Amino acid sequence: MFDLMKTIRPNIWKLKPYSCARDEFKGEASVYLDANENPYNNPFNRYPDPLQLKVKEAIKKVKGVSVKNIFLGNGSDEAIDLVYRIFCEPKEDNVVAIAPTYGMYGVCANINNVEYRSVNLNDNFDFTAKELLEKADEKTRVIWLCSPNNPTGNTLNSKEIETLLTQFSGIVVIDEAYIDFSSQPSWSKKLKNYPNLIVLQTLSKAWASAGIRMGMAFASESIIALFNKVKYPYNINILTQKEALGILSNKSEVDLWVKTLLEEREKMTKELQKLKITEKIYPTDANFVLVKVADANKTYNHLVSKGIIVRNRNTVVLCSNCLRITIGTPEENETLLNELKKL
Repeated sequence: MFDLMKTIRPNIWKLKPYSCARDEFKGEASVYLDANENPYNNPFNRYPDPLQLKVKEAIKKVKGVSVKNIFLGNGSDEAIDLVYRIFCEPKEDNVVAIAPTYGMYGVCANINNVEYRSVNLNDNFDFTAKELLEKADEKTRVIWLCSPNNPTGNTLNSKEIETLLTQFSGIVVIDEAYIDFSSQPSWSKKLKNYPNLIVLQTLSKAWASAGIRMGMAFASESIIALFNKVKYPYNINILTQKEALGILSNKSEVDLWVKTLLEEREKMTKELQKLKITEKIYPTDANFVLVKVADANKTYNHLVSKGIIVRNRNTVVLCSNCLRITIGTPEENETLLNELKKL
């Protein structure tokens, strides 16, 4: 059984968070003389809403998740780091993750001095709950999953994920950065079923807003309260909040972008299969394809010489001679294919 109290670091449970001026006052006022702000250069002279309530209301409408179940971070990376700081005691606890997967889970583990244990995926780039649970012990606080996974692109087996959520006594994080390109439903719809579940999403991919750096974490109200307790007071600046509200109000255009990218993904897959250098194209539910070629380093260097940048994953476990190719505009995709045809 999951017990949140037993999962949290004791010092975090006892932590008295910093109380900023805007935490102590709710609503609107005509005169603000509480936060030592400069009275000139409105609106940039004012500290932003520390809980980003307007943005969360907009996300609620789009994602169907209650405001109390939403945390906003400076990219998903902030939420990833907070998971370590809230739940993992440095030098004592450990986490378990699949491999290959998004590299920041391991980087943040090293930064926070937490042991990182990885379990290789199978030939279909999937996993079994049994293998991950066998890798865990009494000091395992978190299991990391990315679905659709990066760099493989595939959606992980939902039954195996359910097994983890019910059998693991710690936190299970499902990173859904690419969920908008998948036909599978988000795990955020099942937060009430699993108190140990944290779902990560982002505005960087389908929402075409990587530059504003806004990530989302969806979890129980108790876990979100811990995120807000530990985060820095004004972690999302006023410009990011403004741009987020703009893009979230433009869902119809975002849906069109996603539709176009999915169509281009299908075209790219068919064209890449025709190339002499292509050995295998892996199934994908993301806005990229993982392609195994005859010589990844040679292919990558040729593309770089032509000013075309893809991701060389040749040194990543299970990804020998693989390139990860993001789906671009039709023109960008055509430029890439024309160069690959020369090899």
